[in-house]
Amino acid sequence: MFRKIIITLFVVSVLLTGTSVAQNATEDLTQYVNPLIGTQEMGHVFPGACVPFGMVQLSPDTDTIPYDVDGKYTGTVYRYCAGYQYNDPTIVGFSHTHFSGTGHSDLGDFLIMPTVGDLKLNPGTADQPESGYRSRFSHETEKAVPGYYNVKLEDYDIDAELTAAEHVGFHQYTFPESDDAHIILDLTHGIYNYDGKVLWSQVWVQNDTLVTGYRITSGWARTNYLYFAMVFSKPIENYGCKNEHSQVYKGFWRKFDQENNFPEMGGRKLKTHFDFKTKEGEKIKVKFAISAVSTEGALKNLKAEVPHFDFKKVKQEARYKWQNELEKITIDASPEKKVTFYTSLYHTFINPVEYMDVDGQYRGIDHQIHKADGFVNYSIFSLWDTYRALHPLLTLIQPKRTSDMINSMLAHYDQSVLGMLPVWSHFGNENWCMIGYHAVPVIADAWINGIRGFDPQHALDACISSATNKYYGNITDYMKLGYVPYDVNATGSSMTLEYAYDDWTIAQLAKAIGKEDIAKTYEERSQNWKKLFNDKTGFIGAKDSEGNWKTPFDPLQTHDEGFIEGNSWNYSLYVPQDITGLIKKMGGNDRFSNHLDSLFSMYLPDEYFAETEDITRDGLIGCYVHGNEPSHHVAYMYNWAGKPWKTQERIHQIVNTMYLNKPDGLCGNDDCGQMSAWYIFSSLGFYPVCPGSGQYAIGSPSVQEATIKLPENKELVVKVENYAEKNIYVQSVKINGKELTDYALEHSDLLGGGELVFKMGKKPKK
Repeated sequence: MFRKIIITLFVVSVLLTGTSVAQNATEDLTQYVNPLIGTQEMGHVFPGACVPFGMVQLSPDTDTIPYDVDGKYTGTVYRYCAGYQYNDPTIVGFSHTHFSGTGHSDLGDFLIMPTVGDLKLNPGTADQPESGYRSRFSHETEKAVPGYYNVKLEDYDIDAELTAAEHVGFHQYTFPESDDAHIILDLTHGIYNYDGKVLWSQVWVQNDTLVTGYRITSGWARTNYLYFAMVFSKPIENYGCKNEHSQVYKGFWRKFDQENNFPEMGGRKLKTHFDFKTKEGEKIKVKFAISAVSTEGALKNLKAEVPHFDFKKVKQEARYKWQNELEKITIDASPEKKVTFYTSLYHTFINPVEYMDVDGQYRGIDHQIHKADGFVNYSIFSLWDTYRALHPLLTLIQPKRTSDMINSMLAHYDQSVLGMLPVWSHFGNENWCMIGYHAVPVIADAWINGIRGFDPQHALDACISSATNKYYGNITDYMKLGYVPYDVNATGSSMTLEYAYDDWTIAQLAKAIGKEDIAKTYEERSQNWKKLFNDKTGFIGAKDSEGNWKTPFDPLQTHDEGFIEGNSWNYSLYVPQDITGLIKKMGGNDRFSNHLDSLFSMYLPDEYFAETEDITRDGLIGCYVHGNEPSHHVAYMYNWAGKPWKTQERIHQIVNTMYLNKPDGLCGNDDCGQMSAWYIFSSLGFYPVCPGSGQYAIGSPSVQEATIKLPENKELVVKVENYAEKNIYVQSVKINGKELTDYALEHSDLLGGGELVFKMGKKPKK
């Protein structure tokens, strides 16, 4: 009781008096988060304001690179997956929805830009920002911390501040004195934009401070409905719009002057402006709520989350929410290590997002309005990436959210006319990106690791429906032949390997709920990887529909050899469900270990990944591709070959070179938190090589101590004896006093809490 009183007083102090988090509680962990850490050549992580798992992710967009020019894809747009690039000199504006470091993109909805002077409704160009409404900025005036972003817009002498709640973006702009101050709402702006992406947008000026509207876009999400409610802290003097889409039929709307002070504005290329007069140093605040359901839903969200205009209070609330989540793991480490660790943990709590209104209503995959019954509905499931480490991490430290996410996946399945679990879904749409049916291992891993709150039989039915779906991913060929032929699908070998693993997790779920016949069927299917193992070459290869091996075949090539975003050298190691069987196939422990050694030490010429955007030199160690997900388990595989000290060496090499505290510190796309989740697990000393197994592989910790908060108020303390930078080799591991005899850790042993003790040394224990 005493502890509860202290916590309550702390929360009240933070929210009402502005007292810093660190003053009355544990260390302020938000100080170690650097939202500006990302990548340059690939999709950056957005640096703006959000709360954990919030639908609004309010952030600066630094250019308007189109998806295509003259009908051809522009490779440079790939760098703008999150809208922001650190090296850009200008800011176009601040939009409310973003992806966190993905390899493809969408969103960038509802861009707002404050300006003064002559009204300009086009964004201009980076080399001539004065030709439009964009502005130059400097990193010297830029500040990004969890839940808050601040920058000076130099061309207008406007100080821009952003914060957020779950469904509300809160802007605060400090203006100079001006008779021509404007706030632009550009409804044509988007990420991965192209001509025609906006199907329609509509704006209603309800009164002199309230504006509502919506837009429908067709991009990665084929039909995306988003509604908004925008409230100004100051009455609008004048307003207007420009619709740059010319259409032959104008109806009888042509009788109105719709561009000037007309309260209903609509169009496919609509740009609006709201005009004010400002005094020197005057602040105009803008609250912007979104909903996928209706403008009424947006207003409900606004009233529930930010019913006032106290910007400081919302900023403090956002900071407190981040502190509360970051405290799920506390570590003893150097300040530099803490920055990398807590920035990574921050990244893992951005996605998936709460995709429903405060009353529980949300837009389903069928584009009908549903109400979540007993769960929070989530969206943004980048499952090809996140099933590997992000979802296992959430299963460990976010069990309630994990249960809700699985119920969200099952609702997706129920609403899907194809009878499919999500593959890569966002904002009420399935975008079908990547391969596999990787909602399956997330569900199986959660059930096996003790997550409840969903119907396991219903979940198993959904898994089987996805794994036998005739519409999806050449599954009919896979079920008939035991593999996907390369003449049917150019990435068939990758598909076969991932299906085989997913099938194994179905077997584990079936076994766990007593469905032995189903378990047997999918155990047998999980061995399909062997059908593509070429005994002559020692690699996973590619076969055609007649069973002939692809020749010639280059195991280093990432393009057109049967694999997606990888090559045979890496993908031949993708058998997490049967590593022992793979080692046997590859000739035993020594030959397998030599294969791993070669993977890390060889040189991969650029020509082998020239046509693969997701692989860059920055993410390579030899031919090992840490910057892309299919290799994330590989460094741990030495454990199965009887050489765990090599795992320990490689883990430290990756931790120390692929995650750095600088703007281009990530070696590849963070992919909605997967890259960061790898770092969190690996820093703690264990990793889920095979989600669904109920086990973790032992690695080598790089923190001195850590405390992990578990369900039911339990804690797991990770202690590292003889900790030093050079002491990377594990001498022994004990869980609650019991010494491990192999290099595997049971999830069930962690759930009870207690102590996990690593004893380290300078020399390998062979």
